[in-house]
Amino acid sequence: MRIGVDLGGTKIEIAALDADGAFALRERAPTPTGDYRKTVEAVRDLVLSAERRLARRCTVGVGIPGAISPATGLVKNANSTWINGRPLDRDLAQALERELRVANDANCFALSEAIDGAGRGKRVVFGVILGTGVGGAIVVDGNVLNGRNAIAGEWGHNPLPWPSADERPGFPCYCGKTGCIETWLSGPGLGAAFVRATGEKVEAAEIVRMAQDGNRAAENILLDYEARLAKALAHLVNILDPDVIVLGGGLSNLDSLYTNVPPLFAAHAFSDTVTTPLLKNRSGDSSGVRGAAWLWPPP
Repeated sequence: MRIGVDLGGTKIEIAALDADGAFALRERAPTPTGDYRKTVEAVRDLVLSAERRLARRCTVGVGIPGAISPATGLVKNANSTWINGRPLDRDLAQALERELRVANDANCFALSEAIDGAGRGKRVVFGVILGTGVGGAIVVDGNVLNGRNAIAGEWGHNPLPWPSADERPGFPCYCGKTGCIETWLSGPGLGAAFVRATGEKVEAAEIVRMAQDGNRAAENILLDYEARLAKALAHLVNILDPDVIVLGGGLSNLDSLYTNVPPLFAAHAFSDTVTTPLLKNRSGDSSGVRGAAWLWPPP
């Protein structure tokens, strides 16, 4: 039995998977925001409680909104800032008195979709998160590709490729750079585009609803979004040429992306044809916790 933990900024989700990948248990609890020690204790207590109910000891994998630095062994790049600079994997291992595995949450998403999701059976899977931020991860032959610096797949912090005149120089990103893909393709990025076009502050989900209701400004904003997503993904195709790209995050629920974006690849990718499938995730918001559990492969 495998236990996966998805450690988010506001919630911690835990799930146990049986040998067939079916849920044997699933639970959520609030994250002790801002308190590192209590966060470690909350994960520990959820795992031990789950094991009591399952009446067995399990492997444990944890997905986090950051990465363990190969240089320092400490968490880096987490938007849950209170875990940054901390030896989270070692502290959890000590608290649970066992070896465990910790990975970036985008890596967990991509792994879930590669193992038994939309990318099942494909050799090279690129998972994309389009949500509050923009993340990505690479899975090859069922294994996450972490990279030398533990940043493989972090395409959201590359600049938007082939920018038009009105896309230069771009907008400041929290990472300190300007014009990052995340500033264009995240939910807040979509909202900011609507503000620039109309002066109105509207959440991404409402922009989608307005476009569906025929609002011309919202329709144009989404057309621009699709064009930018196509450019960003074509850049990815040129570098990695994956067998499939799977979208996750809140904006992955925008059905038009799967019909409108792939035909736009060809204008940018360095190929006579581009047949790369662009697919919606199969496991929805459970992909992260499922992928954390799959950090331990079948015996």
